[in-house]
Amino acid sequence: MSSVFAAATTNSGTSSLLIYAFLVLLVGYMFITQRRRKKAIQSLQASLEVGDEISTTSGLLGRITTLDDRIATIEVSPGVNVRFDRRAIAGPAPAASESSTPASSTITSSTSETDTPSDPTSPTD
Repeated sequence: MSSVFAAATTNSGTSSLLIYAFLVLLVGYMFITQRRRKKAIQSLQASLEVGDEISTTSGLLGRITTLDDRIATIEVSPGVNVRFDRRAIAGPAPAASESSTPASSTITSSTSETDTPSDPTSPTD
């Protein structure tokens, strides 16, 4: 009977060692991805220039009009400038696709002179 307990003890020691190894690998992976993300943000901040179309972390889209070491002034519409902390710039603005046209420009009128407006109070056939 003691040999069964001895086998269970060595098995549990190996499995707990695997759990600790997994945790160490997970923490190491988190540090590596954080370092990569930080380098990407630093390269983005270094590449910012006046006139760039950008998106902020809060989702505001605009064009950089002035750029300082800490503050970026963003023009969100003609004559409307907003000051943001430079760290709040998330990246370049997403390009507007041609397929995202307003619904009002794609609706065409298909009524002719013989069509009459429908009356909601009249009974239907």
